[in-house]
Amino acid sequence: MIKKSGVLGGSIRGLMVFLVFFMETVMVFLEVSYLGKQKPEVLGWEESRFTTSKIGLGEEENLGEVREVVLADDARLMLIENYLKKYKSPLEPYAKLILELSDTYEFDYRWILAIGQMESNLCKKTPTDSYNCWGYGIHSRGTLRFENYELALKSFAAYLKNDYFDKGYKTAEEVMTKYCPHSNGSWARGVNQFFTDIEMGK
Repeated sequence: MIKKSGVLGGSIRGLMVFLVFFMETVMVFLEVSYLGKQKPEVLGWEESRFTTSKIGLGEEENLGEVREVVLADDARLMLIENYLKKYKSPLEPYAKLILELSDTYEFDYRWILAIGQMESNLCKKTPTDSYNCWGYGIHSRGTLRFENYELALKSFAAYLKNDYFDKGYKTAEEVMTKYCPHSNGSWARGVNQFFTDIEMGK
């Protein structure tokens, strides 16, 4: 009798262990299935996608949100790299820095590329030894020059943030009124077109 009870108890314990293992397996499967369905849009992001911070998603953050942000950032870097490579820009080695500066100053990364394309064909037509790809600080009194592209990028990103975005200039049309006030509108149209080309991977 005692022997049978021991066997029965062991069987129950074994069944309980199996049920716990089965439930854990189901939970893992459901979590993996959920994450697999979280596919971020590679093209046609909403504006908020470009300014989403990688840090501090708030108390309601979950694995799906973290994964989406990381993949979106990866896609932006890929778009930058492809765009610079397509136009054989000397800024190609600085793709990651462009994204980091844009995130640091919290503005759309396409600004640096679009204005660079508008002003210098992405740094292929600049004043000699200036590394100034954006045509700022260039006037009759002289030309703003830098020692290398890294310093130029850092200076330009801070300039956009402090002199434009922080002062309420948000759109290409608004930026144009200060950046290129004598333009008949073609500057803003060009920048907007480059924004679209970059996003669409053209």
